Amino acid sequence: MAPVLVDAWLPRAAARHPDRRAVNRLTYAQLLGEAARVARHLAARGVEAGDRVGLELPPGDPFCVTLHAILLLGAVAVPIDTRLGAEERLAVARDVATVVDGPLDGEPARDVNLRASHDLDAVAIVVHTSGSSGAPKPVELTYGNWLWSTLGSCVALGLDAEERWLCALPLSHVGGLSIVLRSAITATTAIVYERFETERVLYELGREDGATMVSLVPTTLQRLLDAGLRDPPALRWALLGGAPVTPALLGRAAAHGVPVAPTYGLTEACSQVTTLGAPLFCTDVRLADDGEILVSGPTVAPAARPVLATGDLGAWNADGVLHVVGRKADTIVTGGENVAPVEVEAVLEGHPAVVEAAAHGAPHPVWGEAVVATVVVRDDVSEADLRAYCADRLASFKVPKAIRFADALPRTRSGKLVRSRL
Repeated sequence: MAPVLVDAWLPRAAARHPDRRAVNRLTYAQLLGEAARVARHLAARGVEAGDRVGLELPPGDPFCVTLHAILLLGAVAVPIDTRLGAEERLAVARDVATVVDGPLDGEPARDVNLRASHDLDAVAIVVHTSGSSGAPKPVELTYGNWLWSTLGSCVALGLDAEERWLCALPLSHVGGLSIVLRSAITATTAIVYERFETERVLYELGREDGATMVSLVPTTLQRLLDAGLRDPPALRWALLGGAPVTPALLGRAAAHGVPVAPTYGLTEACSQVTTLGAPLFCTDVRLADDGEILVSGPTVAPAARPVLATGDLGAWNADGVLHVVGRKADTIVTGGENVAPVEVEAVLEGHPAVVEAAAHGAPHPVWGEAVVATVVVRDDVSEADLRAYCADRLASFKVPKAIRFADALPRTRSGKLVRSRL
């Protein structure tokens, strides 16, 4: 079959909206000019279409410029998390032709023809999974994956022509990258921070002309609410993903006028699978006999087609809303009964003294496994009080046999809980 070609996203946006802000203060005309300049430096390094180029820069203007430069050459971008150790970075970059880890201004340059179109079946970016359940693995995502993900997101959340999407997520992960790519496809604005800083994000969301969208994980939403986030004037949605969202956190956000759109997604599905509990219009979601979530559609990476078995367990409610109830591998089997850790965590986080909670199984001589929980608290509370609170709300076999206290829960760089470290 003949390739399906679409206009190259950045040149198209620059032609239609040259003076609109693209990334932070860079307009689309400026972003295209800078990306073309960097593309000439990469061409002088010998980068050709199809080559993989490591992108080892922190989130910000240089990262976004270089990303677009790679795509304009028809090469494949491989983001490398700058927070990784030296050996970890080498593992991610082992198949790349070259790595960009700093300014290219002093390097040679040569003229090169930039891509006027994108082949939807061609690989655009290789994204590595976050490694919450093992070593990070590479996932090849095509131009078509990114385009369909963008269209599905726009249908689910709407699109404001003056959209300003705040990204304080790592750009080495699919959640952050999707904001940068989605903004270029729709010719809207991406506000990219190098890292999440509570006061800085709070200031941006508090401005009358501040961000209209923001992507958060439950931990960062919790921090913003604790810091005083109330009724952000320009915000249409706070997209919330990366970990299960408890009713207590949703209720707290609603009480403070923060519009939250819970989302469930995976790297292999190019970010969002469901938003507000409903599958994206281009995505098919069904449950296997054991409750595992199965995903198919044009957002799924080619290597995971035709059906992506997610390893996550889900359930539909009466309104057709998908609830993610945990990982298959995390299910606790105690006395022959299955316990989903997220159910226990949701109850614990409903206690006013608890900031966040994590449950897991621990070996037990009688029950096989016992439910154990670790909590981070904001006020003094005893283990006995928390166990009594759970006993009023959970079946007896789901009540934690022990509750431990910690200053923080172990998480990956993208905010996902690492149960194996509990």
